[in-house]
Amino acid sequence: MEPIAIVGIGCRFPKAKNPQSFWQLLRNGVDGIAPVPKERWDIDDFYDPNPEVPGKMNTRWGGFLEQVDWFDADFFGMSADEVEHTDPQQRIFLEVAWEALENAAIVPTSLAGSQTGVFIGLCTIDYHRLIYKNFSQIGQYSGIGTTPCIIANRLSYFLDLRGPSMAVDTACSSSLVTVHLACQSLRNGESDLCLAGGVNLILSPDSTISSSQTRLLSASGRCKTFDADADGYVRGEGCGVVVLKRLYDAVRDGDNILALIRGSAVNQDGLSNSLTAPNGLAQQAVIRQALANAKVEPTEINYVDAHAVGTSIGDAIEFKALKAVLMEGRESNQPCLIGSVKTNIGHLEGAAGISALIKVVLALQHEEIPPHLHLKQLNPYISLTNTAFSIPSELQKWPRGNQSRLAAVSAFGFGGTNAHVILEEAPVSAPVQKYVERPQHLITLSAKSDLALRELAQGYEAFLGSHPEASLADVCFTANTGRTHFDHRLCIATESIVQLRQQLNAFIVGRKTNRIFQGKLKSRKRPKVAFFFSGEELEDFGMGRQLYETQPTFRKAFDRCTEILQIYLNRSLTKILNSNVVAAHLKLAQPILFAIQYALAKLWQDWGVQPKVMTGYGVGEYVAATLAGVFNLEDALMLVVERTRLIEAGSENMVEAFAEVAKEVIYSQPQIPLISSLNDELTTKEIATPQYWCSHLQQPEKLTAAVEKLAGCQVVLAIASKPTSLPQEIAVCLSSLCQGQDDWQQMLHSLAELFVRGAVIDWFSFDQDYPRRRLQIPTYPFQRQRYWFKSDDDMHQEVTTTQHKTQTQFFHLLHQRENQQIIQFLREKGNFSEAQIKLLPELLEILDKQQRRLVNEANGKSVEKLR
Repeated sequence: MEPIAIVGIGCRFPKAKNPQSFWQLLRNGVDGIAPVPKERWDIDDFYDPNPEVPGKMNTRWGGFLEQVDWFDADFFGMSADEVEHTDPQQRIFLEVAWEALENAAIVPTSLAGSQTGVFIGLCTIDYHRLIYKNFSQIGQYSGIGTTPCIIANRLSYFLDLRGPSMAVDTACSSSLVTVHLACQSLRNGESDLCLAGGVNLILSPDSTISSSQTRLLSASGRCKTFDADADGYVRGEGCGVVVLKRLYDAVRDGDNILALIRGSAVNQDGLSNSLTAPNGLAQQAVIRQALANAKVEPTEINYVDAHAVGTSIGDAIEFKALKAVLMEGRESNQPCLIGSVKTNIGHLEGAAGISALIKVVLALQHEEIPPHLHLKQLNPYISLTNTAFSIPSELQKWPRGNQSRLAAVSAFGFGGTNAHVILEEAPVSAPVQKYVERPQHLITLSAKSDLALRELAQGYEAFLGSHPEASLADVCFTANTGRTHFDHRLCIATESIVQLRQQLNAFIVGRKTNRIFQGKLKSRKRPKVAFFFSGEELEDFGMGRQLYETQPTFRKAFDRCTEILQIYLNRSLTKILNSNVVAAHLKLAQPILFAIQYALAKLWQDWGVQPKVMTGYGVGEYVAATLAGVFNLEDALMLVVERTRLIEAGSENMVEAFAEVAKEVIYSQPQIPLISSLNDELTTKEIATPQYWCSHLQQPEKLTAAVEKLAGCQVVLAIASKPTSLPQEIAVCLSSLCQGQDDWQQMLHSLAELFVRGAVIDWFSFDQDYPRRRLQIPTYPFQRQRYWFKSDDDMHQEVTTTQHKTQTQFFHLLHQRENQQIIQFLREKGNFSEAQIKLLPELLEILDKQQRRLVNEANGKSVEKLR
């Protein structure tokens, strides 16, 4: 079988909100179990130590997530009413799947229309039962909101994914079965990328009561896997997602490969002691089949994260099955460690397998095996004697060696569906060859709100603080290429990790500094960009030197010009560029001006900045015409050299001589609109004729009114120097080079300005000339609010509160005699016809008269009493 690469992971587990915190929980041996939160149910109403008492549960514990009722509805384009009737398992899966893709540095929105599969495992539907307890609570979104398949289907809909999309329920093996199915989908070409995982939330006490009644739950609330005191399992919550690709594709795409899936298998217990009893022979069979599919020998497995949930008989049966298979041919110097993630976070049921798989992936990455908790005395039905097996009670080193490290994960459903997956460490990355790095970098951050953008910046600042060794270039590359670019944008030009942290802190506290660019897009339309090419000679030939030394795309385009010009000038422009020679005479100045502007424009286009229109004057117009396809580069440079020679020679037959050369050129109509410097209009067929360029030779080399025709563009990008004047309608004019500034400083300044104004930048091309690696950097900070369906009591209270607010507001207006506001209020809030509302002024007048009469009578009585 072709190995499958795991290129991204996302997770939420008890006391762990992401893969990084999950690893810290594991390696530090943290127990993620806690008492049942009051927001779920009042445990005192349901707890009884006797599991035989009807309607009660014999445990007070569980592995719970925080704020499972909170969700970023705006981010996923859902209304409040829809979210309130949507199972929180759907909501959390949407967020974790997005985080998994970002963890893989894959832009989620870039997958639209692709053969991307979604496989999600689950076996609880608590939210469905809560809503459907009372028929009056069922709304228009309750059906799609609580149907299991929609968990996968909603993600496919949201991202426009065209591969398989399904929910799988094989009980406790569900999520590991999804990994198996996703690998098959990739191998048979059905999918090119897959998301696989599981989700499990405990929102209602009934499932816990049921499990308690069947004697499955631990009274002590811990999974004491392999321990003599094992008395059942503790239920846990969580969501885990892995992003999968064929290994060949992952290597080709430069993905950050976290681990490999060498093989997997799924089978069934069939007829055994009972429907829910584990079948040791079936477990052996599924392990053997997974090893065979992976082409791995049993002795090669170094670690197993077992399904073992903490029942004395079930644990012993599984351990015996592992011994029967993995001890075949194993010597004493070939150790195999066995543990279970359930000792940390409980049994996640439908998400149990994926939690174990993610644990193993992290262990392979960090080259450590986390401690197995709650083991004081070995289960008497389990023997380690004469085996190479051990159970790690402390953190164990697991370094890379001469042989690749392999591990296995098991998950067994209580209905008899068994799954087993073989994992291998990621291949070693090829060493980076020596190269010249650019001196400065750009990092882009974006979000759907200012608050989220600021929170994202805080996340990056914290990440850089804890990872000072990170490559700045790789951090910027991952952020630029591996994230969706939203409307609220931040772009920072920086030189080091330390400086970037300072700049992020400045943004977070609202302090204005140079080299920090911020903007908010106000329209879906991208800004129209115009290229402006100058005919004015450069102040010195050193401008562009830094780019030439550190930017291969620029260097390649400039060298191409140099090769062609060498024929005519007998001098190398490269040597001139690398010297400090000031432009001494026209013969060199004009060709080098052409070459630099041509190379700069090719670089901008390579970065994705495509002009809607171009204009220029002097030799600059030749560059514009070349880029537009009027003539090829060789002919353009020939014309520039001849033009320069004739002007310098000062000949009264200059035009005639130039015409002889110009008529030999092959002309084509421009493929990009050009504004002529001769007539200030969009070019016609004349520009593709020798006559036009002969006329051009006779015109003075100065800026004309052509720039006024750029008013339809929002941004003018000056490829060399800026024009001296521009129409007021143009929002900004940017330049590529600037006297007295480093080339990269000016280029990145302009690139940043373009990005925050909504220009489409090809960030992959921006870094294509340098070796880059994707990193695991902060993911999107969702802006959550609480959403929960409304019960009858909630709706009654809401109606009462609304009525009270309405009455209070009306009487306030009535007291103030704000007649027009009262009329408007009654139109919006009241149940009155226009005819009734028209009577209001008259009624208010009657009320005023009545009030004045009563006041007068009261005053009269008071005077009489005083007398």
